[in-house]
Amino acid sequence: MNEEKDSVCNIKSMYLERGISEEVYAFGEQILAGLAARFRAIDENAEYNQLKVLKALQDNQVSEACLLGTTGYGYNDLGRDTLERVYAAVFHTEDALVRPQITCGTHALALALMSNLRPGDELLSPVGKPYDTLEEVIGIRPSKGSLQEYGIDYRQVDLNTDGSFDYEGIRAAVNEKTKLVTIQRSKGYQTRPTLSVKKIGELIAFVKSLKPDVICMVDNCYGEFVERLEPSDVGADMVVGSLIKNPGGGLAPIGGYIAGRKECVENAAYRLTSPGLGREVGASLGILSAFYQGLFLAPTVTAGALKGALFAANIYEQLGFRVVPDGKESRHDIIQAVEFGSPEGVIAFCEGIQAAAPIDSHVTPEPWDMPGYDSKVIMAAGAFVAGSSIELSADGPIKPPYAVYFQGGLTWQHAKFGILKSLQRLVDKGIVSKFFP
Repeated sequence: MNEEKDSVCNIKSMYLERGISEEVYAFGEQILAGLAARFRAIDENAEYNQLKVLKALQDNQVSEACLLGTTGYGYNDLGRDTLERVYAAVFHTEDALVRPQITCGTHALALALMSNLRPGDELLSPVGKPYDTLEEVIGIRPSKGSLQEYGIDYRQVDLNTDGSFDYEGIRAAVNEKTKLVTIQRSKGYQTRPTLSVKKIGELIAFVKSLKPDVICMVDNCYGEFVERLEPSDVGADMVVGSLIKNPGGGLAPIGGYIAGRKECVENAAYRLTSPGLGREVGASLGILSAFYQGLFLAPTVTAGALKGALFAANIYEQLGFRVVPDGKESRHDIIQAVEFGSPEGVIAFCEGIQAAAPIDSHVTPEPWDMPGYDSKVIMAAGAFVAGSSIELSADGPIKPPYAVYFQGGLTWQHAKFGILKSLQRLVDKGIVSKFFP
């Protein structure tokens, strides 16, 4: 009787019951056996960052009263104002703006740019093309209210073919009009390397050697708590991100943050609300407990997502697909790109991720014309928070090189199941027919 119970409660049997074949499961376990040391290093970083967050919460004397919200104007919102001090402490910055009124990462970036640039200024990206949704913010693709409409110019220096910075190109691009330099840490819908905090620091130091008063802003999306240092520790004037990515820990239902120099953050606050009002208004509407608890959980949640990305890299690299970063590279964000070379591969992968979701697992994702993108995009995200990319998710534009971008997983165990489910879907559709290249 005990032997029968043991077989029913066996982990492998749980995977087999949920549609993972013996072959796929065995392949996953083989890959996993070689990742113990990498997983241990991820856990050590999470422990360091957990203590860093805890220190910020304790040093700022977060109390039960901070978890309560306000309505209306939101004057004297204790929890909101304390949370912003906590974020400033975590990122080692002078100030921070953390608000549910910042609707998403693109909004946070647009807010930081529009509040710190003026007509006649020039914006420079020294790391190539920014993420697709920023193209309309900047005016690369015409859009109402873009920076270009307000007389703000844009200049771009592409990365070298090996992913390194084109320092001579940057030197030539910086001029008297250059007011703000935007540095995208993660790869976006590109297959270039994600930038380490160390490399970001080197780039900032170079730019400031050319023009000391230039504002250096880092799009920190997907990178928070992956390393022990943040870009603000190496010279960034602003770090910007979304709360439904890493720092929200899967609990924040909306929101974004801007942390940095006091003047830059104050400019953003006045742009977010109104001249004369600034950060004094903006009710927290009863969601502060999710913001606080999500930040507290963020280091360990990010660690689970990192393990999933590393597992995915090694799975698909072993199968012969190009993966960025590869299975042995150091990790600087939670995103894993896999190039399939065909729409069918991208779609099948996303179908597998959706089938592994706790919400809407019965739904089949399809490519569609998403606002802000120049091609059809497929997204798999059966999430508790709609669109949350710290939860198990995958997406990609349906255009060459037909790469899919996998991220998230509130737990490592769920990320593992999602990756195996994606591989199973590729096997079932005949896209993967052998387990060794």
